[in-house]
Amino acid sequence: MSKVYIALQDNDDARYIVEAIEDDNPDAVIQRQPAMIRIENSGRLVIRKASVEDKMGRDWELQELHLSLITLGGNVSEDEDEMVLHWN
Repeated sequence: MSKVYIALQDNDDARYIVEAIEDDNPDAVIQRQPAMIRIENSGRLVIRKASVEDKMGRDWELQELHLSLITLGGNVSEDEDEMVLHWN
């Protein structure tokens, strides 16, 4: 099975996003590098709006993810509540 991944800038908002991704994807591998955090998982990775809001303590729109996004790999399925990276 191929790995999907997302890389985010290492900033305050992204740290909350990474914590939420880690909670929702317990098998994901987190790689912290200078100025960047890369998260990869086999086959599927989900980013849930509600999980990020819980970590941030405020309303958060999924489109805000793009402010910290560097790159991603995989097919993207997205609605207003979650983004899923996957391979078919």
